[in-house]
Amino acid sequence: MTDRFAKYKELDIDRPGDGILRITFNKPETYNSLDKNGHRELTYIWRDIDEDPDVRVAILAGAGKAFSSGGDFGMIEDMIDNAHDRTRAWKEARDLVYNIINCSKPIVSAINGPAVGAGLVSGLLADISIAGKSARIVDGHTRLGVAAGDSAVINWPLLCGMAKAKYLLLMCEPVDGEEAERIGLVSLCVEDDELQDKALEIATKLAAGAQSAIRWTKYALNNWYRTAGPAFDASTALEMLGFTNDEAKEGVAAFRQKREPKFDPTSFA
Repeated sequence: MTDRFAKYKELDIDRPGDGILRITFNKPETYNSLDKNGHRELTYIWRDIDEDPDVRVAILAGAGKAFSSGGDFGMIEDMIDNAHDRTRAWKEARDLVYNIINCSKPIVSAINGPAVGAGLVSGLLADISIAGKSARIVDGHTRLGVAAGDSAVINWPLLCGMAKAKYLLLMCEPVDGEEAERIGLVSLCVEDDELQDKALEIATKLAAGAQSAIRWTKYALNNWYRTAGPAFDASTALEMLGFTNDEAKEGVAAFRQKREPKFDPTSFA
């Protein structure tokens, strides 16, 4: 492993094949949640992957029964309480999306179990996204009391269509792996016990392929995402604005207390 990846402490990194770098969320006791340090590492590792001549393909996976449960509540509460933390999170949220889009190397994701938050952002922005049948994909922003700003505005309408994207994002409806494949939210769905092998199989083929052709095709296709940049930028700003109001406080309290949130529907004139 090259020295450039030695600085990553919150993500497990290995090389399962020639030219392949695998990133694994590995906090199974918290369903692979991300604290501030983990979120930052996930945001900027794509720049190092892009610059590493020994990496031709990246795999993103989750250890245990989950892919990722997103940012932990400590990080979210800091964003509610502190303007500095909101500003940092806003920048990282934008950088995460654009760093993945602009990474020249193809990315393969293996989505198992629950997948939300920044982990889901990376999983669905991957060039080839593979879900296990028992995957549970959900964008829970509006249930948390903030706008869906992580990445959904830039890619969900392109992946599954505007009508379906609005339904899933406004209602916070979860989808399993088979449904995600049916509507186009992921590239492929396989049996759970085949997921990791399938991801490695696809990554191996990509690593052995014509690199200029693969990377330039990715670059050209991702211009669809780049044209949606203004809409995405607005969504992240509105998400951060939402962390300043009472809906976000109630959303976090409801999650912590494992109950339905009780929002005041008259609070927004």
